[in-house]
Amino acid sequence: MQFLKRFLPSFLVSWLLTFTLASLFHSQYVVNQLVDVGTVVTFDNRLSLMLGDWLGLLPTYGIIIAVAFLLAFFIAAAIYRKLGKHYIPLFVLAGIASFTMMLTVIESIMNIHIIAGARGWGFYAQLLAGAVGGFAFANFTKVKIIYK
Repeated sequence: MQFLKRFLPSFLVSWLLTFTLASLFHSQYVVNQLVDVGTVVTFDNRLSLMLGDWLGLLPTYGIIIAVAFLLAFFIAAAIYRKLGKHYIPLFVLAGIASFTMMLTVIESIMNIHIIAGARGWGFYAQLLAGAVGGFAFANFTKVKIIYK
């Protein structure tokens, strides 16, 4: 029960932030690819695409991100217990590693990009989303550990 009170809310908030950023980065990557080939994309089109992508990716990409984060954060917590230091950098690296593994493993196994926005510079934008999620989780949980 203590896990539910201490870590689940932090996990859910950091996951939602990460998924929202990853979806936003994906949408903008796709729009930029369309603009590069001469398609005119209005601001309304961009907003509509972002909302549609967020809703459409939530049941698939959102769940995959949650599972990747669970595994990566569990490993980061185990490493922190052994080291006793570098709490925030460990979780930032865990966020980056989770996206790296998730995107490359699925591409290797299935020979597809899980999302179109993970190609080219979009791959690094996805890693940035993972880093932000790891940073957010570390900061939320560190406060709870310090002020428990």
